Formats: sequence, C-alpha cells, structure tokens
Amino acid sequence: MNYKAARLIGAGRRKMYAAFGALAFSAVAIPGMIVATAWGAPSGPAPAAGVMATVNGRQFTQQQVDDAVLKNVSPSQLYDLRKQALDEMIDDYLIDQAAKKAGLSTDKYLAREMDHGQVTDAEARQFFEQHKQAIESQTKNAPFEQVKGRIVAVLQRQDEKEQHDALIKKLRAENQVSVMLQPARVAVATGGAPWSGGAAAPVTVVEFSDFQCPYCRAAESTVKQIRQTYGDKIKFVYLNFPLSFHDHALDAARAGACAAQQDKFWQYHDALFADQTKLADNDLKATAAKIGLDKQKFDTCFNAKKPDAMIKSQQAQGDALGVTGTPTFFINGRELVGAQPPDKFSEIINEEMASAKPSREQQASND
Repeated sequence: MNYKAARLIGAGRRKMYAAFGALAFSAVAIPGMIVATAWGAPSGPAPAAGVMATVNGRQFTQQQVDDAVLKNVSPSQLYDLRKQALDEMIDDYLIDQAAKKAGLSTDKYLAREMDHGQVTDAEARQFFEQHKQAIESQTKNAPFEQVKGRIVAVLQRQDEKEQHDALIKKLRAENQVSVMLQPARVAVATGGAPWSGGAAAPVTVVEFSDFQCPYCRAAESTVKQIRQTYGDKIKFVYLNFPLSFHDHALDAARAGACAAQQDKFWQYHDALFADQTKLADNDLKATAAKIGLDKQKFDTCFNAKKPDAMIKSQQAQGDALGVTGTPTFFINGRELVGAQPPDKFSEIINEEMASAKPSREQQASND
C-alpha cells in the first residue's frame, strides 16, 4: 500500500457512504484531470526561470501567480494548508526513520506493521444492508452483486487508513514531536450577544448566522450536538449576519433580539429554525406569543426596530472579519465555515481545550 495515498481516504466508517458516492464519480473525474495535465507544453525556446507565461512579450512570473493565489486564501485556509503539509512531512519522516531502524524499506515496514486482511463478502453485504436505501437511491436500485466491488474497495481503503492512522499515532507517541505552527486567529467581540454554556469556559464558539439561511438550519443539528456534548466546557455565542438577499432575515434577527430582551432568545431561536416558512412579521409575532413572550413588549421592540443598530454592528464586524456567508463559526478565533460535521468542531475544540489558552473572544467581550 502507498502510505501517502492512504492518508487521502476519508476518516471514519460514518463517512463510508460519502466515500462510496465519491468513488462512483472517479471514472469521470480522472480522465478530465489527465486531459488537463496533457494540454500542450509551449513550443519555442524555454522561458526564463520563474516565468510561467508570456503574452506579447509580457512575462508572468511564478511569484506573481503565487501572490495572486495568496490574495484569495484566507489566513485560516493558509493555516489548514500548512498544517496538512507539515503533518504529511512529519508522518513521512517518522515512517522512514522507523523503517530504517527496522532495516526495512518503507513498504516492507508498513506490510509488517499493518494487517492487510481482505474485506470479506459478508462484511460488504452487511454494509450494503445497513445502507441499502441510500445506496439504491444512488445506483437506481442496483443489486448487491453489481455494487459489491465498489463497496469492498471503499471498506478496504478505509481499513487501511484506520490502520495507518493508528500507526502514526503510535510513532508520534514514541518520538519527540513538537509542532510550533499556530492556527490563524481573530478577535471577535461578543459583548451583549446571547450565549449558552459556561461564562468562563476555556473555549468560545461564535456563530455568525441568518435565520432564513437553509445552511444555518442544516447546521443546527450539529450545533445542538456540540452544545450538549460540551455543556459548560464551552461558551456558545450567537451573532447576527442577515444576508441581503434573504427578504426576512433582518426582521427575524430583530425578532430574535427582542426575544433576548425577555431572556427567551434560545427558545425563539429554536422555533424560527424549526420552520423557516414563518418569518413574515405576523408569523414572527405569533411565534413570540407561542413561546410565552410579553406581546406588548415584544411588539414595541419589534415595531420600533430598536435592535437594528446592534444587528448592523454585528454584521459590520462579520464583514471586517471576512465573513461572506452563513453559517460561519469562530472557535477561539479560529474560523470554520459552513455546515460542518460534528467531528470538525470537536477537532478544534479539543485542541483548544488541550492548549487551555484564553479565548480571544473572551478577551474582546464586554460581558
């Protein structure tokens, strides 16, 4: 097995179906990649070192291209790229050193250390039965025999990846590995915003959200899971970022702020995401009555648009931080964009808890 390629397989059996689906498209993706890489090498004399293209004598250098690329890479994306590259370099070095110590080539060392047992038909059949409805919906009700090969391939690669990860974990524990690379962070002001969890928690999770955004609603199951899992170990803060193309987003944000004035933000928050079709003014007021808010106080707050300045301030802060869509999260200042799975949150939260560094959001908070 090529241990560098093994790292590219998605982690966890819970992601098996996603891997299965991706495998189905590989036959389409790979030829396109081959064609792209095969397109013509330029004729004529070789260009000067560092020159990547010329147009009517105008040179475009690699440095110019790299600078243009970096303009479109956020600090958090740059950190992720650096971390991925650094992790691969460390892992490769650890395996190479372990193989040399054992007097083996890397391939023979990996063959010795990792069990390359084959996935059985029974295991493939079990996976098929467990995910039958989803698989059949993607394969036009193909029977097991037609998809068995792809299932076996996915399971086999997943097993290899899990064994590889276990080996890397063992080698890192046996060696002195110190990583000085620090994640990109920003300070997020959260004073006055609704929050849940622990006020003095070592980790603060800030969400920039929009009550009309379907992706925010999709992220809600993960958000609830993270809040329940960590409890008072994290402080979860909600900030408004109503998108201009959502007709009711600002109204819903205002209604949420009015509910917060009566200490019922989270109840109102959950009610709005439970049914995003009810965001017109009358619906927002009806929802307030439904969860037991004082109608007169709520209507006065909502009709006078009292929270709008605060909402626009939160939105302006998001703009300054580079938020372009919702949901966008900052975990102790570390950006995480979109409706990500729980393990992406846990990975960062656990790292922050392990380092036990004060949250920059807490430092910037006016609470």
